[in-house]
Amino acid sequence: MKYYKLILVLLVGLCMYTAAGAQEVLYSQYDKFDYRTDEYSVVGMSGGLFYAYRNTTDGALLDAYDDSMNKVATVLLDFFPAKIYQAKFISYPDKMIVLYQALESNKVIQYAALLDEKGRLKGKPVQLGEFKTGIFGATRTYFSSAVSENKKAILIYSANDKGSAIEFDGKWLDDNLVISKRGKASFSSDNKVAHGELNLGNDGTVYMAAFSTVGSQNYADQYWMLTLAPGSTKFEAKELQLNDKFAASGYMKIDNVNNRVYFGGFYSDKKNGNYDGVVYADYNITTGAFENQKFIPFDGQLLSAAGGRRKTHPFDNYEVKQLIVKNDGGFVLVSEVHYITMRSNYTPGFGYYSYYSPYMTTMVHEYHYDDIMALSYNKDGVRQWSSFIPKQQYSQEDNGVFSSYALLNTGGTLGFLFNDFNVAHSRIQLATLESDGKTDIHSFTADGNDSPDWLPRSGKQVSARELVVPCFHKKQICFAKVVF
Repeated sequence: MKYYKLILVLLVGLCMYTAAGAQEVLYSQYDKFDYRTDEYSVVGMSGGLFYAYRNTTDGALLDAYDDSMNKVATVLLDFFPAKIYQAKFISYPDKMIVLYQALESNKVIQYAALLDEKGRLKGKPVQLGEFKTGIFGATRTYFSSAVSENKKAILIYSANDKGSAIEFDGKWLDDNLVISKRGKASFSSDNKVAHGELNLGNDGTVYMAAFSTVGSQNYADQYWMLTLAPGSTKFEAKELQLNDKFAASGYMKIDNVNNRVYFGGFYSDKKNGNYDGVVYADYNITTGAFENQKFIPFDGQLLSAAGGRRKTHPFDNYEVKQLIVKNDGGFVLVSEVHYITMRSNYTPGFGYYSYYSPYMTTMVHEYHYDDIMALSYNKDGVRQWSSFIPKQQYSQEDNGVFSSYALLNTGGTLGFLFNDFNVAHSRIQLATLESDGKTDIHSFTADGNDSPDWLPRSGKQVSARELVVPCFHKKQICFAKVVF
């Protein structure tokens, strides 16, 4: 009897393991799409349906899909102007918001529109600002946007770096597109300064990075947290003391529950040196001060592990992509190797995805996205584990659209979905990272729908265990839903 009970336990455990490791892939139907001219976006869930955006010669469209990725409706966004510069969607259970920039005459105009859960326009679009483009047309980012974690606060802003000053102009909106506040502010430094990423608190408070750089590597020798209350005209600046070190690849993440803003990145002991370790700090919103600041040097074991993949300067070109703060005060820093090279001679078709290159040119942009590194530290700054996900992605003149990865965070496991390709072939890989640092990498079976080319970097997590990724096949587009 004990023998049969043991067999039963083993079978149940095997079934549970198989179920936990299995993924289901559901494809939508194909729609015509030209990569060179058309636009797309994974919108998200609303009214129990999944929505995707396409802007083609047929117009600006919202496609609605059911749980099986069957298309149930297509909505024409006929209020869109003829030329759209950028479009960004925010999805809610009962509505959607689209922020879009239009090219009209010699102007870029920022609009916002409120849609119901079926994608139908509610009221007139709101015009939020405009810029003249000049004789060369739209050449830069004119307006940026930020959305709070609870999606109840939206910020439309422009931030311009002008020598030793940063000039900011913003409009705060609620989730019904009512403009609640307007504000202009500036920040000045003794040296040339630039702004970085911006986080928006649930109360609408702005947290923006600012820094001055030095040396050929453009490392930061000064770093500030700029805080701006809704509608305020004055930044509150708090400097992160770098202690004669130089920071790079800084990343911020707001914690609305504990009233903190976390900062993570790398540092170097020399202004033109290699990375020497990890810098970490948290900003206490209540006290307005940086706390728990740490400079954690790379230890010998980590250097050896990284050197196994990259013999010289193993941490060069890593960029921080995620900062995950743990309940015990520790954190996990996720970064990826990314760099761009250029050369003057053109070799068509070098690299599996290079056939998507839109133009032939004498100067070739080469996009490199390589290994993913995850580092886990406890609250005292002691490294608990490190994990490396090996990959090597190279393409030409496509902005690396097929490279990098999609991340699914289930709360206990991180899933990295990415293309593994060379000149001859491509396959989809899935790497899962457990809370103890254990990593499992295996080929991801995604047969069906003529095996299209996936764009993981453009994917979006739409529920706790669902990820939607756009896919191309010839002059067609579809969307793949992965259920973990």
